[in-house]
Amino acid sequence: RVARAAAKLGGVSTGARAIADPPARDAGVPAEAALDAFLAGVGPRAFRFAEAGLRHREDAMDAVQEAMMKMLAYRERPADEWTPLFWSILRSRIIDVQRRRTFRLGWLGGSPPPGGEDASLDWADDGPDPSRAHDGREAYGRLLAALRELPRRQREAFTLRVLEEFDVAETARIMKCSEGSVKTHLSRARAALQRQLEDFA
Repeated sequence: RVARAAAKLGGVSTGARAIADPPARDAGVPAEAALDAFLAGVGPRAFRFAEAGLRHREDAMDAVQEAMMKMLAYRERPADEWTPLFWSILRSRIIDVQRRRTFRLGWLGGSPPPGGEDASLDWADDGPDPSRAHDGREAYGRLLAALRELPRRQREAFTLRVLEEFDVAETARIMKCSEGSVKTHLSRARAALQRQLEDFA
């Protein structure tokens, strides 16, 4: 069932959060079935988030599938806990993959990206994506280019608060920081993006 949910990843237009948080679980619905429905709904957004951080579609797919597998251990938890829990697991998985890449680069004699670990958690790769072929394609491309320049924490705060529309409390739980830190990172991200995009009409 996790595989079926993962198979639905991709093919969803970017933008505001498309799927609402899972409703309270119906007493007559088995936990496994309810979790399957949740994973199927969150999968496309999770794939975008992972692809943004890893810039590699196969790695992004693997990260989302592993996060989904880990969620099976929490199927008896209240449904309203699933959303922040899943995103927290996925975020940790993305960071783990990035750190392993940096470690391998060191052994192979390569150099980490300028700006250190934060800079290597970049946005989506440049592969073809029909969902981006729309009138705002140029503007979207400029936004992605600007987001690439942000430190990781600012990029995460902007993605989760603005693009995925999580509230401050949920974002803080996912990022494992205080709500005040989320607001600070978001404010700095918005200021930086405004400076970079102010000359774009």
